[in-house]
Amino acid sequence: MNDRQVYTVSQLTARLREVLEQQFPPFWVEGEISNLRVPASGHAYFTLKDDQAQIRAVLFRNRLRRIRFEPEDGLHVIAFGSLEVYPPRGEYQMVVELMEPKGVGALQVAFEQLKARLQGEGLFDPGRKRPLPRFPRKIGIVTSPTGAAIRDMLRVIGRRFRDLHILLRPARVQGDGAALEIAEGIADLNRLGDVDVIIVGRGGGSLEDLWAFNEEVVARAIVASKVPVISAVGHEVDFTIADFVADLRAPTPSAAAELVVREKEAVVEGVRDLRHRLARALQRRLEAHRERLRWLLERRVLTDPARPLRDAHRRLDELEFRLRNGLDRSRRHVRHRLALTTQRLHSSNPAVRIASGRGLLGRLQGRLDAGARRALDRSQHRFRVLAGKLDGLSPLAVLGRGYSVTRTPSGEIVRSARQVAPRDPVSVLLHEGTLECTVVEAKERDERPQV
Repeated sequence: MNDRQVYTVSQLTARLREVLEQQFPPFWVEGEISNLRVPASGHAYFTLKDDQAQIRAVLFRNRLRRIRFEPEDGLHVIAFGSLEVYPPRGEYQMVVELMEPKGVGALQVAFEQLKARLQGEGLFDPGRKRPLPRFPRKIGIVTSPTGAAIRDMLRVIGRRFRDLHILLRPARVQGDGAALEIAEGIADLNRLGDVDVIIVGRGGGSLEDLWAFNEEVVARAIVASKVPVISAVGHEVDFTIADFVADLRAPTPSAAAELVVREKEAVVEGVRDLRHRLARALQRRLEAHRERLRWLLERRVLTDPARPLRDAHRRLDELEFRLRNGLDRSRRHVRHRLALTTQRLHSSNPAVRIASGRGLLGRLQGRLDAGARRALDRSQHRFRVLAGKLDGLSPLAVLGRGYSVTRTPSGEIVRSARQVAPRDPVSVLLHEGTLECTVVEAKERDERPQV
């Protein structure tokens, strides 16, 4: 036991780190990204996993900037790097140097990610796209000064409309730093203040060759431009992020030149046509004014100036006649209203109303007396009838005919011989007086001979 070797935690971790890093040189590993987080330091921490295991991984900021696409949870990737032990936590992790999507190119994934994000911000919305100026006086072009694209555009513009002011802002169109130069070129042309339209483009190429026009910095520069921007990148089948955010997409640089510059002969022919149409319109307007002048000269107001005065006299006489008739009608109406008011006032005389009220009061008094007498007679007759009925229903009237009412001491009326027994006291109510008796015998039937 005294010969055993005891490691400290730091020593053991250092030995494990040495063994692990020697046994595992840099390698490629395939897995799915999960638990991705990027703190303020800019380093990306995540987990690579498959259906049976997982390993922690880190992608430091300087390496993360070189990756074309944005790592995100659920993305299946192939990563290249080495294993390292992180002593403060006693954990091993993979330090990633390179990473690319599994099955899809990194550039294509980056393209789709940026496209989805900018579309979500509304930068592809047709409502924010601006129309091109119809007759631009100064055209700005951002492209390579030595490429075929600028030669094609200058040739088309020169053929369609000579003597236009073309301002070329040289910029690299592929390779590292090209996107930043293109964005700066757009901003420089905007600062000039007198450029009417900007063409940004280059000739065809692979996705890698055209990648500068898929960078976010170029898209933001096009959106921030105060001048309409035409994107003319590659061939007709090539689409870039610049095409989606630009005010207009041209399939090729030559097509962009044709879109922005109208053919001079067509413009001149259009001007001639407008001139002829203007001359014809002026001729028609002049003829219309001449015809109106002839019509005015033939009117009686000019050939017979006194006629309006005569018409005015007749109009004045007519108004005077209507005024007199109106006054007569008003007077008759006032007289009629006065007669009606006088009649109502007479009928409202207090003496007349008092006399009328006295007559009405006498009639009402007579009706009241007659009604009271009739009501009294009806009440007396009804009283006599009810008194007769009451007398006929009174028990006393029955007792007066010789009948009696027998009660037990409890007050119960005896209706049957079975209710009492011999020697039971009973009370007999007569028409006049009461008899207190004792039952001698109770018979259910009266056996006396009928009288």
